[in-house]
Amino acid sequence: MSLLVYITVSGDDLIRIYTMDRDGQLQHRHDVPAIGGPSALADSPDGRTLYCSLRASNELAAFRIEQDGGLHLLGKRQVDADSCYLAPDKTGRFLMSAYYRAGKAMVHRIESDGSIGEEACRVTTAARAHCIETDETNRYALVPHPLDANSIFLFQFDEKTGQLSPNPSAPRVVAANGLGPRHFVFSLDQRFVYTSDEDASSVTGYHFDRPGGSQSQSSPVGCTLRPFQTIPSLPEGFEGANTTAQIHLHPNGRTLYVTNRGHESIAIFSLDTGSGAVELQGWQSTEAVPRVFNIDPEGRFLLAAGQGTGNAAIYSIEPDSRLLSHLITYEVGKQPMWVLFRQQ
Repeated sequence: MSLLVYITVSGDDLIRIYTMDRDGQLQHRHDVPAIGGPSALADSPDGRTLYCSLRASNELAAFRIEQDGGLHLLGKRQVDADSCYLAPDKTGRFLMSAYYRAGKAMVHRIESDGSIGEEACRVTTAARAHCIETDETNRYALVPHPLDANSIFLFQFDEKTGQLSPNPSAPRVVAANGLGPRHFVFSLDQRFVYTSDEDASSVTGYHFDRPGGSQSQSSPVGCTLRPFQTIPSLPEGFEGANTTAQIHLHPNGRTLYVTNRGHESIAIFSLDTGSGAVELQGWQSTEAVPRVFNIDPEGRFLLAAGQGTGNAAIYSIEPDSRLLSHLITYEVGKQPMWVLFRQQ
């Protein structure tokens, strides 16, 4: 089994495909044209299809993943705004997308061949809708927004129709003043949600509570999201401008990583899986403007791409501390916008 790395390079209109060796080295495999400013990536639950947002041309593209990891374009779907985030639902029958400038979320049907079908639903949220994902039950979708909305919108999701409806008990959770939630991850047991707070340079932990019952049934009460901790992602005394970007959870569920744009670093947090509490462990300096990064499925390596340099830096993850050690840096192209690992 080989480990593939897909990197969108928006400035070059490419999806670059690499294999990663057991020692963390990259081997270039393919360059796939993706005209229109390729950005967010997501793969289907069955591993057969890769989805890509083309932000400059306001399109969503679907690619069949070939046996060698290459991509064959299945088709594009024109939309009326530029999507900054994509995620299929857990069934693989619908593709969700978030729209930063337009302030909305959309759901499209996925056809039997993996191509993107007609629009099933759209909901207006607020400016800077930055991310959308469902929980493991596929009943709830979260859409965080940095300032000015400074909120996480909560929806119930109907996996039969693709409809999003406001969460009954609280359709919107307003974050503490000035935080600006951007992206989020669930804990492995789904009891907690952690956000990267773009505007405050911090991480916030939330209790995520869901009613019991069948995974296919929504609740008249809905889910709840309750904050319990906010912790800075920057060293004490740092005075420069900074915003956080992506957040990822190590596969073991006990370490969080967040990128700092300004401090140009990756912040490393330990996570208590019982209480959900987070503790800052340190920082790893990295490429300028580290907008995107990801962790390989085995949790051995982290790859961070710098928008300011066009480079991708690879770090080994220490087995005990989960701290990072730099291995090697590669030039990947102008404006890397997404990193996705996939086992082939």
